[in-house]
Amino acid sequence: MNKGKFYITTAIAYTSRKPHIGNSYEIVLTDAIARYKRLQGYDVFFLTGTDEHGQKIEEYAKAAGITPKEYVDNVAGEIRAICDTLNTTYDKFIRTTDDYHEKVVQKIFKKLYEQDDIYKSEYEGLYCTPCESFWTESQLVDGKCPDCGREVTKAKEEAYFLRLSKYQKQLEEYIESNDSFIYPEARKKEMLNNFIKPGLQDLCVSRTSFKWGIPVSFDDKHVIYVWIDALSNYITALGYDPDGNGELYNKYWPADVHIIGKDIVRFHTIYWPIMLMALGEPLPKQVYGHPWLLFGEDKMSKSKGNVIYADELSKLIGVDAVRYYLLSEMPHANDGSISYSTIIERYNSDLANTLGNLVNRTVAMTNKYFDGTVMAPSCPDAIDEDLKAFALDTVKNVEKNIDSYHIADAVEAVMNLAKRCNKYIDETAPWALAKDESQKERLGTVLYNLLEGIRFIAVLSSAFMPETSKAILSQINCDIADYDSLSQFGALKAGNKVGTATPLFARIDAEKMMADIEAQQKAAQESEKSYEETLQEQKKAEIEGVAKISIDDFAKVDLRVAKITDCEPVKRAKKLLKLTLNDGTGTPRTVASGIAKWYKPEDLIGKSVIVVSNLKPAVLCGVESQGMILAADCSEEDVKVIFVDVIPEGSKVR
Repeated sequence: MNKGKFYITTAIAYTSRKPHIGNSYEIVLTDAIARYKRLQGYDVFFLTGTDEHGQKIEEYAKAAGITPKEYVDNVAGEIRAICDTLNTTYDKFIRTTDDYHEKVVQKIFKKLYEQDDIYKSEYEGLYCTPCESFWTESQLVDGKCPDCGREVTKAKEEAYFLRLSKYQKQLEEYIESNDSFIYPEARKKEMLNNFIKPGLQDLCVSRTSFKWGIPVSFDDKHVIYVWIDALSNYITALGYDPDGNGELYNKYWPADVHIIGKDIVRFHTIYWPIMLMALGEPLPKQVYGHPWLLFGEDKMSKSKGNVIYADELSKLIGVDAVRYYLLSEMPHANDGSISYSTIIERYNSDLANTLGNLVNRTVAMTNKYFDGTVMAPSCPDAIDEDLKAFALDTVKNVEKNIDSYHIADAVEAVMNLAKRCNKYIDETAPWALAKDESQKERLGTVLYNLLEGIRFIAVLSSAFMPETSKAILSQINCDIADYDSLSQFGALKAGNKVGTATPLFARIDAEKMMADIEAQQKAAQESEKSYEETLQEQKKAEIEGVAKISIDDFAKVDLRVAKITDCEPVKRAKKLLKLTLNDGTGTPRTVASGIAKWYKPEDLIGKSVIVVSNLKPAVLCGVESQGMILAADCSEEDVKVIFVDVIPEGSKVR
């Protein structure tokens, strides 16, 4: 039964770093909604992808010694791999470096410029590089970026601007007359009262201070800034084109819901609607700003050593257990919390004990008492009616909570049905009925009701734990898994034989797993330095390098000739080589250098180079680098190491 179209999207993930589990929550949340809508009979189109342009990417790539495209290819690959690991059923994965997207973004920009919704001017303000946002002095919090809390720098440059102010009244009226457009209600009030009603300033939509972006087609000094580039993905993925739209766009737009984090609600409910208004296109029906997943009470940070990655956690406890925790632990409006101890606790109590034990013992009893045959429910009792009513009410509760994005409540409703089935076992005591031959029919009815309750659980949990759902249906040997079959209790066919009782979730030894995890975390903290720290040090070194310095300052730099005695790739960084140097001191020196793109180890062993020998050591991807070798940037694509083979090692360069 086709109930019509349903277009759902995530925010596209920024390709600066591998996403931690807090970022992965969004793709699992969106997937659960998409799966449930498909189960109900909707024609679903589910979009996700990656946002790949901007100054921060350009700087990360430079720090890694590779091109921006190579950098985003690597990270986008990691992001997509995590989506696949988490068993998400996206219909399209868009990248903002896709050719078709870039071409349409250029057309959008040009159209808005030609109709005077974009104009050229000059921007002077305070800029946050990580957020890629300009701020006024009054918008700062304690002198820092109001979004991320980092330092801002003064910036002035020519730029194009989108006329937000032109559409302010129209947007305000739209939001106030469409109650469900911004959800939940608190986000709507925040946007209206804190941002829109005080007055919208026109938005900077191009940059000239970096090159890694989509060029403005009629002014190649400028690249199109993140907002028009990234936000347009929701329509370019469907084939939107100012010159004529594609079939998917005509079928699925407007989006039924954008699923996004609460920190980017402003962009999706102010900038994005105004862009669409200017283009003359319909607005999305709803924007849901979900809360954050915190590690205990803190935001996840690699420097704090509290980062959890979804793929690594999946190896520990399984994909469905990760999905279950993410979906069940995040409240509707408030931030959720994750820690290894609570993960293990919920795994053992809910999945191993409540659900796994229910399925295991019901299938085992059916095999033991009836040779695996599902008996007809021929001997009903009044106590059965409460279980049946509970199962039917669960379907309604799950549907209501999914529709209002109370996903944790929907998951809890399914788990409560499992608890009710376990209670039914205690109430009916099948093992006692089995001792009385005259109660054979009643025993068969009890087991039938349990198996049918388990079928309800399997069908409803298919949106949350798809592989577990399949495993349950396989164990009860049932292929009736459509949504309509949940309209009444009793669709399970009598006469079929169940499969073998197999544990769905093996209990975790909490003490052992926690000890293993703590050891891994300690090793990671000791051996790894974040890209952020590396980038900051390199930027600082660059600034110091181009500044005017005195001869005394230069004399502080100790340059020495050193021979490369050994060289090998760094396993955890494709672009780094680990060099072992003889600098004449008698003690080998290790240097990590981002030159693997241009040199192989065999090209370097035996060569003499110049090393900055008095740099403060830095740990790069597990390698303690004790200096830096000199090389020349011949072009953006060519780096040459400076070799000095005729000079003895240890010689000082002045």
